Amino acid sequence: MKLTKNDPVELAIFQSMVHSIAEEMGAALRRTALSPNIKERRDYSCAVFDGRARVIAMGDHMPVHLGSMPMSVEAAVAAIAFEPGDIAILNDPYAGGTHLPDITMVLPVFRPGSERPVSDKPEFYIAARAHHADVGGMYAGSMGPAREIFQEGVRIPPVRIVRGGELNRELLDLILLNVRTPKERRGDLDAQIGACRVGEQRVLELIERYDAPRLSALVEQLLDYSEERVRAELRTIPAGAFRAEDWLDSDGVTGEPIRICVELRFDPADAAVTIDFKGSSRQVAGAVNAVRAITLSACFYVLRCLMGDDAPATASILRPLTLVTEPGSIVDAQPPAAVAGANVETSQRMVDVLLRALAQAIPQRVPAASAGTMSNLTIGGVDPRTGEPFTYYETAAGGMGARPGLDGISGVQTHMTNSLNTPVEALEYAYPFHVRRYAYRTGSGGAGQFRGGDGLVRELELLADAEVTLLADRRVFRPYGLEGGTEGAAGHAWLARAGEPQAEELPGKCSLRVPRGSRLRLETPGGGGWGEGVERQDS
Repeated sequence: MKLTKNDPVELAIFQSMVHSIAEEMGAALRRTALSPNIKERRDYSCAVFDGRARVIAMGDHMPVHLGSMPMSVEAAVAAIAFEPGDIAILNDPYAGGTHLPDITMVLPVFRPGSERPVSDKPEFYIAARAHHADVGGMYAGSMGPAREIFQEGVRIPPVRIVRGGELNRELLDLILLNVRTPKERRGDLDAQIGACRVGEQRVLELIERYDAPRLSALVEQLLDYSEERVRAELRTIPAGAFRAEDWLDSDGVTGEPIRICVELRFDPADAAVTIDFKGSSRQVAGAVNAVRAITLSACFYVLRCLMGDDAPATASILRPLTLVTEPGSIVDAQPPAAVAGANVETSQRMVDVLLRALAQAIPQRVPAASAGTMSNLTIGGVDPRTGEPFTYYETAAGGMGARPGLDGISGVQTHMTNSLNTPVEALEYAYPFHVRRYAYRTGSGGAGQFRGGDGLVRELELLADAEVTLLADRRVFRPYGLEGGTEGAAGHAWLARAGEPQAEELPGKCSLRVPRGSRLRLETPGGGGWGEGVERQDS
């Protein structure tokens, strides 16, 4: 049967098939990983790409991973002449990555055939990215206020971790020698390889079902359909330039606030948009510098939000976009800038700024600011129960911003993160911690006609001497309200050291060594309110 553009049923089936491949890869990765960060929190993402390295399907995973992953695949394809059985690995932020803990694997899928010519190109690529709880560097968990990328961990360019079906043990040994928890890292890397193999098998089933011309036609139609959907939304937005700015509290080194500003220029006639970040701060000394891949990921996320849940997330969502950044700025950092916090903090602020500008154009569709920070907490030390090193990493949820017609949701991961919490039982089993309190932070959401969601309170008692590192924001510049709604409450963190009567409030970005028996209390920001209403009393 010949496929035509008037065959929406066939296209819908194909869309579901490729999306299910990415979802099944994620399920395989989650089930086989060792670290709680992957198997419990689901800090991973999987996607399917065509032979031109264009993404055609993404799992419902982490937005900050997915929007930037195409640059990693492009970097791997440019660097490696793939052969059957190869799998590439990379994490270099300056070669398509985001930050060093996010390790990406890329597997090429060739159409089977007898005596395949060496010049043949892969018909598809499979990619799996996961956040590893430690990749070395000067801070346990690899997420501290470093001053250059060389302090942040082992940096991997696009290289083969598997060659012709054989594991590259020399490369694996090199990686594992440079991390604090090699057994856990080996298990998570094996899980990523397995997830790529699952994706390969499912893509081979697609290739068996469709001949090459038909499969190529389906891919092009899927890409065109995504473009049509996003352009249809852009045509509904009024023409004009809409500007907004917001600030990161600091980089954790200098204490100076960091400006992120944007101008959205909509052209409904051409169904196009220009997103211009010129005027944002220059790159800074601390670890909140965003490479261009992260900035593109934030733009991808906002465009995808305009399209609704049923629209396919493909490379062509970006076809109507012109992105303008200044090299050497906070949104387009250049080596050797430290970048660990940009993936988690600067990406969130970019989304806040983009939505604030978008609210001027379509106020009845845009929510107030959510927590605006992933409140990253890493703790490392030696577990007295086993005598083995441990590294714990988690992002804490906050309040969602209120929406036109609805209150915000309390204690939820928003925007560029889509992870879960580590359940208390799993956390206490895996790490030498005791959870003293875990609750909603009542009253932390902004007031208004519709109220912002509340943040969370989490208090941990450390049962081992440990290095504690916090990488968080929204301590100074609070989540904004819209249409008369008030700001959400700022975040806070306190540390009560063992044997000391007074707790100290910690800055948002810091690293310190603390003795066994110390207690750490984390309070995450609430979301902003929407619409005029009663003033909120700060908690």
